[in-house]
Amino acid sequence: MKRLRGFFLLAALVVALPFIFPDNYYVTVVGVSVGLHAILAVSLNLLMGYAGQISLGHAAFFGLGAYVSAILTTRYGWNPWPAMAAGMALTGVVAFVMSRPILRLKGHYLAMATLGFGIIVHIILVQTEGLTGGPDGMSEIPPLAVFGWVVETDQGWYWVTGFFMLAVVLLALNLIESRTGRALRALHGSEIAAEMMGIDTTRAKTGVFVLAALIASLAGSLFAHQQSFISPDSFNFFFSIELVTMVVLGGMASTWGALLGALVLTFLPELLVVFEDYEVMIFGAILMCMMIFMPQGLFGGLQDLLRKLRRPAAPAAAEGNHGAA
Repeated sequence: MKRLRGFFLLAALVVALPFIFPDNYYVTVVGVSVGLHAILAVSLNLLMGYAGQISLGHAAFFGLGAYVSAILTTRYGWNPWPAMAAGMALTGVVAFVMSRPILRLKGHYLAMATLGFGIIVHIILVQTEGLTGGPDGMSEIPPLAVFGWVVETDQGWYWVTGFFMLAVVLLALNLIESRTGRALRALHGSEIAAEMMGIDTTRAKTGVFVLAALIASLAGSLFAHQQSFISPDSFNFFFSIELVTMVVLGGMASTWGALLGALVLTFLPELLVVFEDYEVMIFGAILMCMMIFMPQGLFGGLQDLLRKLRRPAAPAAAEGNHGAA
């Protein structure tokens, strides 16, 4: 229960924000984007941060989920929920099939292979105009309905996205504390050592790769139904790089770091928009400084800072007790 204190605090914060700041743009509108990015960052962190398997094509799974949902609901009249499940099923199969050859690679070779996969998916989405709408994308994607309640407002989507974000965070927290999570951390440390300990590294890598893809597909379906319009540009290589940046910036091998990275990289462009032409330059400078002065990520850096602030207090208290004696 102690390890879930942070989760309960996060859940309370998600529930309280709309009541503390009703009709606030940053809560209802940007909050939905933060939730979707957090789902993606947490899923990628399972693969990169804990298992040590880099991926530059995570946006492809995000896009597959979005397009399967969009195609089934707009062209074949499916209900959005079964369409989301079908998107996850197809994405899971694709991830499983490609995981066998790709995850045999390591380091830069693995990064290039996942990059190639992401580029291939993007090209398919652009070229298959009769099915996906091509570069023009797909519109009029129906919204979700929960027990007869149609989710159409920004606040409604805030609650739906917040629910799924909390579910994914809870799943990640429980996973990393389980036997599977310990196997993933051992795999990250040394694959050879993990195999000598009796861990089936191939199965572990395949499992976390497929799980990360399934979660990304879920986020893609939510994105499609929330936006009512999607295009291939939303799932390109640059978005994959942005997701990797969220994980690295927040802190590798930390679910809370992934959340923090998603929060910062979603809110920062919104706050810097007032600088107009200098926005990208300031954004890049902030990220560069963060990587130089906090290479362990924001979450790890903040933890170190809190430890340093606490250290002087202990000797001072001990000295005061000694003087009193």
